[in-house]
Amino acid sequence: MSEFYSEKDVQREVTDLEGKSATAAKLFDIRRIIGGLFVIYGVIVTIAGLTASDADIDKAEGVNINLWTGLGMLVLGLFFLVWLKLRPVAPPPPGGVPEGEPRE
Repeated sequence: MSEFYSEKDVQREVTDLEGKSATAAKLFDIRRIIGGLFVIYGVIVTIAGLTASDADIDKAEGVNINLWTGLGMLVLGLFFLVWLKLRPVAPPPPGGVPEGEPRE
């Protein structure tokens, strides 16, 4: 038994798949992953720096290295997340060849 699909059904299915593909591309954007990890680890290291003892600071020759490293990680993570927000990934044109690739 053979099923026949109308042009409208095929077009609806293609549009649905293109929408899912664009959503997946946004979800797994490397900037989101890197930014999120740096923010999480930056918070942890900053808390470790804020609770550092005098002995820990003396080991690092008077520099609270955990505090400064944590703050640096927070800044870098926030940079990636702001970059993602300001310059989102553009979805590929529907049914076309991506720019810069030769057509056959």
